[in-house]
Amino acid sequence: MASGVSHLSSGKINLNLLRDFYRRELLESLDKCLGTKALVWDDALTGPFGLIAEYSLLKEHEVEKMFPLSANGLPQSNVQNIIFVTRPRLNLMEQIAQTLLQEEHKGGFRKEYHIIFVPRKSLLCERKLKEMGVYGTLNNIEEFNLSMIPFDSDLLSMEMDSAFRECYLENDYTTMYYTAQALMTLQALYGVIPNITGKGDCAKQVVDMMLRMRRELGGREPQITPQIDNLLIIDRNVDLLTPLLSQLTYDGLIDEIFGINNTSVKLPPEKFMTGNQSQEDSIPTEKKKIILNSSDELYAELRDKNFNAVGSIVSKRAKTITQEFDERHSAKTVSEMKQFVSKLPHLQQVRQSLSTHTSIAELVKEHTDTEEFMDSLRCQQDFINGVETDKVCVYIEDCIGRTEPLDKVLRLICVQSYCNNGLKPKVLDYYKREILQTYGYEHLLTLLNLEKAGFIRLHGQRTYPTIRKSLRLIIEDINEQNPNDISYVYSGYAPLSIRLIQYYARPGWRSITEVLNLLPGPTIEEIQQIPVALRKRRASIGSINSSTMDQKVTLVLFLGGVTYAEIAALRFLAQQDDGTNEFIVAATKITHGRGIMRSFIQYSMPAGIAGSHVEYPAVGSHS
Repeated sequence: MASGVSHLSSGKINLNLLRDFYRRELLESLDKCLGTKALVWDDALTGPFGLIAEYSLLKEHEVEKMFPLSANGLPQSNVQNIIFVTRPRLNLMEQIAQTLLQEEHKGGFRKEYHIIFVPRKSLLCERKLKEMGVYGTLNNIEEFNLSMIPFDSDLLSMEMDSAFRECYLENDYTTMYYTAQALMTLQALYGVIPNITGKGDCAKQVVDMMLRMRRELGGREPQITPQIDNLLIIDRNVDLLTPLLSQLTYDGLIDEIFGINNTSVKLPPEKFMTGNQSQEDSIPTEKKKIILNSSDELYAELRDKNFNAVGSIVSKRAKTITQEFDERHSAKTVSEMKQFVSKLPHLQQVRQSLSTHTSIAELVKEHTDTEEFMDSLRCQQDFINGVETDKVCVYIEDCIGRTEPLDKVLRLICVQSYCNNGLKPKVLDYYKREILQTYGYEHLLTLLNLEKAGFIRLHGQRTYPTIRKSLRLIIEDINEQNPNDISYVYSGYAPLSIRLIQYYARPGWRSITEVLNLLPGPTIEEIQQIPVALRKRRASIGSINSSTMDQKVTLVLFLGGVTYAEIAALRFLAQQDDGTNEFIVAATKITHGRGIMRSFIQYSMPAGIAGSHVEYPAVGSHS
């Protein structure tokens, strides 16, 4: 096993298998290009690939240089192969074409040029390269189907930022096809998943495509004993409210404030200076990069906690580590000293982790202690409790008056719209007028985008109070230190998505049919037949090891993104459920409210908008 990835194999399903599968595929692609190589990276892919293959491994396969893809061309190098690793995006094809044209003008050392498309090549991209006159320069065009990237022992992400926008705004379901392919890869490694359940239009698309792909295999799939019992697919638009609310878990807050990308976060360096770095001239300018995964014991304990419980855990750990270091004073004999010395590397590692997380917690606290954060949180909690959702909100008015970030204002309006089952025409028109006058008229498109995607709508059928009451979404007197309900992740609000999963696990969705009918999209139930021999083998394994066989493994897939707070609530659910359910979370992207809003914000009015292929509804109309 490669070093540093033991956290991937510690769950019920060994996700290290998936990582190894991708590594082999990548190295096979690279080895097709004989001789020395330089990789030219689409910037968005460096993070995901970093989780699959470290640079030292690539060097063993003659990768000598790595460059970012940019319009400025490539530095001089004497490698035999230039390999572009890119997503199938037209703007990236323009950069690749410009780079190839510049390389041709340079002349000199003869090179071969290749493209690896991730996850699939596209005819549009190939046509673009032909139009720009560089297609013939390429020696080889490959595909590398990197889709579900293992982040931790129970967490997979496709890191496709625009999946939600593409599906619900542009009616482009390409990412759903990639998702179905990713599920087929998982089934090839971990066996066919017998039970499939889903909710939402995109969930139906993915299930239909996946079943069709399996039929096309015609029984030629690998004969592997199933390790995953259930697949549960949930569309993000089944629960638009949860990702809009401010997350209150340690992980969720770090992501909201600083952004966690591919399991790492970059933080202000001054908080992490050691004692001998305190002079003014030695303040580092580069941000401190910190890896966040469960190989760090303290982080594994803190990540899913409500932030109000973090301080007491850190202080308890600090006392324990101090006591353990003090043991060296009481060590009298050689064997006692030897025992202490053997523990020392682990103690030093724990102390370093403690120092890091104390600094991160201080940075988060600086943010959560601000008036802006508390006022925004109060406003959200009033809305979810149904307080004054039907009139113009004074706090939102003030935010617009102070020209606070537009994503914050829109996020609050979307929460109000959801909790009021849409806004009254007078209220919606007032917000629109204020936003256009304050932030610019290009945001007419932003508002239309949010309407089309269902975030903002005109007042309609009163479903939210029914859903809130039937699923017990609001819990009074929540204990944030020792919670007994998933609502601790939002200090009193239980994420609708995770309540649905809780009912799915027990007693089943048939008990909440009426509520499911109020939520958008169809409910899907499919059973995949497993060959008799594999069923018998699975049963015999169960009789030998009945204790683990009782534990059902459910892969929960969120289409359009999942938040860290939802992941925390799902982990909490698994711990509470008498150990009968183990969840693996997969998503098209790990997201948060700010990120979702920014994906819909239109920063400039496009030319010739009348000819756009997207049909926008009229202002104030139903989405």
